Amino acid sequence: MDVSCCPSLTEQRVPAEAAAVLAPAFKALGDPVRLQLMSMIASAESGEICVCDLTPAFDLTGPTISHHLRTLREAGLVDAERRGTWVYYRARPALLGQLAALLTVAPEVNA
Repeated sequence: MDVSCCPSLTEQRVPAEAAAVLAPAFKALGDPVRLQLMSMIASAESGEICVCDLTPAFDLTGPTISHHLRTLREAGLVDAERRGTWVYYRARPALLGQLAALLTVAPEVNA
């Protein structure tokens, strides 16, 4: 899901190819639980976090958390690695950087 992204939305039109790749990531982040999960994963001190540390943070069942994590994985926002019983998640910084760059708006300069 690597796409060479684009300048900010305010600078030029998003190419169709980039939009097709980035839209699923934005859609995945459109859910409050997934946005919180993404924040927890991306801000993990060691760069990764165990599902065992994610699940207790929510008043949701394990299968529901797994569904949300799978959605983030399928959108290319996180990578997962199984270690024994547990799965560890890490953010994919390249895609997050592309999303951030697309949404970056230069401050207005007062004339």
